[in-house]
Amino acid sequence: MRQYNNLSFLKRILRNSWILILLFSMTNLVAQQDAQYTQYMYNTVSVNPGYAGSRGQLSVAALYRAQWVGLEGAPKTQTFNFHTPVGYRGVGMGLSIVNDQIGPTSETYFDMDFSYTIQLAAEKRLSFGLKGSVHLLDIRFSELNQDYTNPGGPDPTLQQDIQNKLSPNIGAGIYYHTNNYYLGLSVPRFLETSHFDESSLSTAAEQMNFYFITGYVFEMNPLWKFKPTILAKVVQGAPLQLDGSVNFMYNDKFILGAAYRWDAAVSGMAGFQLSPEFMIGIAYDREITELGAATFNDGSFEVIIRYDFIKVKDNLKSPRFF
Repeated sequence: MRQYNNLSFLKRILRNSWILILLFSMTNLVAQQDAQYTQYMYNTVSVNPGYAGSRGQLSVAALYRAQWVGLEGAPKTQTFNFHTPVGYRGVGMGLSIVNDQIGPTSETYFDMDFSYTIQLAAEKRLSFGLKGSVHLLDIRFSELNQDYTNPGGPDPTLQQDIQNKLSPNIGAGIYYHTNNYYLGLSVPRFLETSHFDESSLSTAAEQMNFYFITGYVFEMNPLWKFKPTILAKVVQGAPLQLDGSVNFMYNDKFILGAAYRWDAAVSGMAGFQLSPEFMIGIAYDREITELGAATFNDGSFEVIIRYDFIKVKDNLKSPRFF
């Protein structure tokens, strides 16, 4: 998601459509970013195709995020994915659908993931992943408030919506993991695709997003596990996004944690391992910028559910923390 540190600027963008019109009329809108997640540690396949199949069984997850609740036109994200090891040893595949909405704009990604894993040692694996995706873009210019009191009428160019603008893309990632540690590097989309031609309102280009993710699970005692994680995202023309989180798991059933997004937000998280197969996680973010103090902003909410189709439960010592 886009990050804005100036409260008045953000309010004008989302509450006054003429600002949106000015934005779309600019020559370039650089630094378009991928969807943002607080519970990225449970949604790794969305940013790194090397993760596909790494859980050892078919894994299905769905995530919903409402950002800056109470702010008209604020971002909303829905994600559904599944991935699994298939056939030949070391091969994994997955499918993800991500819908990202902000104001009159809706973007939907359909991603296919392929991974191949090399066994480096008894508990050390290195996975190489490829991601193929199709991007659909919709912009409903007709929904923007327009000045019908103008003698000349509303701007005719704003009556022409953009519907199902399609563009393909490809990405890649590497993912190293053991039973208690993981590290990944990825670029989900390499092609800096232009979504508009020169005759339209803008010529925005999708930028490459570079991801680094890592985490470690410490066995504190038979009942408690501690897991710190880091996610860094770099995209040209935008500030570095750095997320750090700490999570504690009690008795392999209850997870409690907190997170900090550098110069942006603080978060609280909770997870419930209802069974070895089924997990639900929730998160709440509060901006630490001026936006967080706004009366119309009730924070950001996120919920994720995940189900693993475990075939041989005897081989599962405890629910996977990542």
